[in-house]
Amino acid sequence: MTTTTSEAPPEPGGAPENKPKGLGLTGWLRWAWRILTSMRTALILLFLLAVGAIPGSILPQNVVSVDEVDQYFRENPGLAPVLDSLYLFDVFSSPWYAAIYLLLFVSLTGCVIPRAITHAKALRSRPVRTPKNLQRMPYAATFSTDAAPDTVLEQARSVLKGYRMERYGNSVSGETGYMREAGNVFFHVALIALLLALAAGAFFGYRGNMLMVEGDGFANTLPAYDAIYPGHWTDTDQMEPFTLHLDNFDATFLEDGDLRGQADSYTADITYRESPEAEEQTHELEVNEPLSVDGVQVYLLGHGYAPEFEVRNAEGDVVFDQAVPFLYRDTMSFTSDGVIKVPDTGGEELGFTSVFLPTAMEDQEGELVSSFPGAENPMVTLEAFEGDLGMHEPQSVYQLQTEGMEQIGESPVMEMGDTWELPDDAGSITFSGYSEFVSLQANRDGARPFALGAAVSMVVGLMLTLFVRPRRVWVRAAEREDGRTEVVLAGLGKTEVAANNQEFHELTTRLAARLRSDGSDDNVPNPTDPPESTNTRE
Repeated sequence: MTTTTSEAPPEPGGAPENKPKGLGLTGWLRWAWRILTSMRTALILLFLLAVGAIPGSILPQNVVSVDEVDQYFRENPGLAPVLDSLYLFDVFSSPWYAAIYLLLFVSLTGCVIPRAITHAKALRSRPVRTPKNLQRMPYAATFSTDAAPDTVLEQARSVLKGYRMERYGNSVSGETGYMREAGNVFFHVALIALLLALAAGAFFGYRGNMLMVEGDGFANTLPAYDAIYPGHWTDTDQMEPFTLHLDNFDATFLEDGDLRGQADSYTADITYRESPEAEEQTHELEVNEPLSVDGVQVYLLGHGYAPEFEVRNAEGDVVFDQAVPFLYRDTMSFTSDGVIKVPDTGGEELGFTSVFLPTAMEDQEGELVSSFPGAENPMVTLEAFEGDLGMHEPQSVYQLQTEGMEQIGESPVMEMGDTWELPDDAGSITFSGYSEFVSLQANRDGARPFALGAAVSMVVGLMLTLFVRPRRVWVRAAEREDGRTEVVLAGLGKTEVAANNQEFHELTTRLAARLRSDGSDDNVPNPTDPPESTNTRE
């Protein structure tokens, strides 16, 4: 016969059944905070921050060079819009990068502050009590002496100079190496300071790019920049009132060997004033050697060619006469593409697409190419259009909108001084020469000294963490039945290095030597040799 039992259903109106409760909102928030402020999460976020910076170092960035980004769009018309939708041309100002940055800052702050408080309490606390069985320590040495236990412990205090010590009954406990943990905390605090400095520079500073042709000037105002990225709290109406003038630019290239065509040096001769009332000064601007003017760093980023053209209309009047910056295709030949737009002709608007060849020559297939980046044999080719340039809409100066225009001809290869008479009596264009231009970046970051100080502090903290060894030493002196004092010195290193046991052995021999020189016992082991009863464990 079998018997089954089952719980009766609760009676109506009875006490509610006890059910397990969930974490609740507070519990989930505490759990999320513990996960976010763990060291594992901080390391993951730091790794993501480094991985996220990779596209910023591989792909051209708008904050560095808008021209290179435009060129990438022209060369990759299918891929570039996708990358742009992911903010990969503005990595360091993208929402996803800012989210990683902010989470890392919160994680480090929540992790470091409690550790710093705990370490501050540890610095004020007494050394740990002496363990009962010192022989279990990685290093333990035992010897006997006729000296009284108090004498032994007094001598031990002298030997352990530099240790923080506390006496517990018949023993002395000493600790040292606190700077290791202090260095660890200092490193992370400095890392937080570095993140704050970088954020402050981004919020209060600005970066701007400008292009200057030889002979051009620049005034530090918002409209003068080709592209500018001010911080959220930057007052663009109160920018530093300096001015620049590009007097000359000189680029030299290697002419012999396998490295022929590679850049040797770029030098720009700059005249500048820190303010309209300031004295004019000169500066030789080179790559990685910026000009510092009124707290703003001006960097030389690149250069190119600006062919000079003179355009006349059908009546022979000069309607265009200036240098036009061209964008180079590659740095080994500096074959460059550009656009000339002539809206004011008195008739139909004119537009030209052009190719500039610094050192023109024919290759084996008879194609006209540039064999060297220096301008040793400059030539241009032109393609002319007539019609509506579409200037009533915003457009790039490096692109010609030909939807409303009609192609009217292609020029022969033109050397400097050559003139091409346009078909249909539309006028003429003369290749009158060339200048060079430079692309510059102005960067104001008042938090740079603080970032440098934080970086140096991080290195100091890291050095302390790597080279300081935290150690604990105990000395116990107990009187035996035969009247002699048994001395046990034990040591524990928090880092497993051979130097710990070597140091503990030196402390043992020094203590033995002090007791020997004290005249209290001639049977104390020789300080130059390890005590016979020394036991060491790695």
